[in-house]
Amino acid sequence: MEAVHALGKEKGLETEVLFDAIEAALISAYKRNFNAAQNVRVALDRVTGKYHVYATKTVVEEVVDDVTEISLGEARAIKADYELDDIIEIEVTPAKFGRIAAQTAKQVVVQRIREAERGIVYEEFSNRDGDIVTGLVQRTEAKNVFIDLGKTEAVLTPTEQIPGEEYHHGDRIKAYIIEVSNTVKGPQVLVSRTHPGLLKRLFELEVPEIQEGVVEIKSVAREPGMRSKIAVYSKDENVDPVGSSVGHKGMRVQAIVDELRNEKIDIVKWNPEPAKFIANALSPAKVISVAINEDAKESRVVVPGYQLSLAIGKEGQNVRLAAKLTGWKIDIKNEEQAAAETLDESMNVIEVTGEESFTAESDAV
Repeated sequence: MEAVHALGKEKGLETEVLFDAIEAALISAYKRNFNAAQNVRVALDRVTGKYHVYATKTVVEEVVDDVTEISLGEARAIKADYELDDIIEIEVTPAKFGRIAAQTAKQVVVQRIREAERGIVYEEFSNRDGDIVTGLVQRTEAKNVFIDLGKTEAVLTPTEQIPGEEYHHGDRIKAYIIEVSNTVKGPQVLVSRTHPGLLKRLFELEVPEIQEGVVEIKSVAREPGMRSKIAVYSKDENVDPVGSSVGHKGMRVQAIVDELRNEKIDIVKWNPEPAKFIANALSPAKVISVAINEDAKESRVVVPGYQLSLAIGKEGQNVRLAAKLTGWKIDIKNEEQAAAETLDESMNVIEVTGEESFTAESDAV
């Protein structure tokens, strides 16, 4: 009994789970060694550890199968008030089990413990969709990376890996839980390094103001391994959301850049006015004006000629991320192009100047 309690403590299992496993094991052992056809129940004393095996039989007029049935006369010899169709229990506790039966019992107990452990792990992770976990890279199989989380393994599939990122045995990495499923082999945790939620969670870990709700992350746009944009906002006028996210000498955001293997991160200030938010989202480019059509969620942005390539970004990356971040379609023009075009009457032109923003990248770049 001491061993049962010690095992429960070691495995993190309720002792009742272990007692149930032992009872099931004794039933299997009894059936294997004595009578496989019998319906039996095992009662295990939770204090002394003594057990009793009871065969269950149905009271019938005429016995056809003496393994599962008992005559009314025999039943009433045990207890006078038995009636037909009653279910009675007769103790059939063996003096001892054979070696094979004991081995069977051991196998059943081990299997039940494994199932219980898997159940605990699944319960622990099933409600953690969208959470962040830290683990050690164990191995790579068919381009899938397996990460040790302590109680279980997580799988990082090729589609969820940052392009160009290498994973070596023993590397400590953070990942975002996208799915937890209960399979025949136990709980399976699927994680991602490319999900926008990973960036959001990393900022929540690094920035106390975000944890406390003083600073709010409004939206995130990512092109994993390349560049990301994150929009932050604070209701408290005394708190600078961009400065809080950057940290002293950029330490907070630099920790995130290092975790994401030198992915560039633009931190911009969210604004409830779409024109100003769009101008901020195009950071580090400077914006002259933004014309918007709120119904169609379309905008035309005018930038100085020398800022056009910066606003668009390499292969259109900057404007593409700004569009994802804001949820608006963005068309960028320089001053000459804008002057030569007739603006759609549905668009309202707003003169804007971008608010504070910050771009973090690797110190090595």
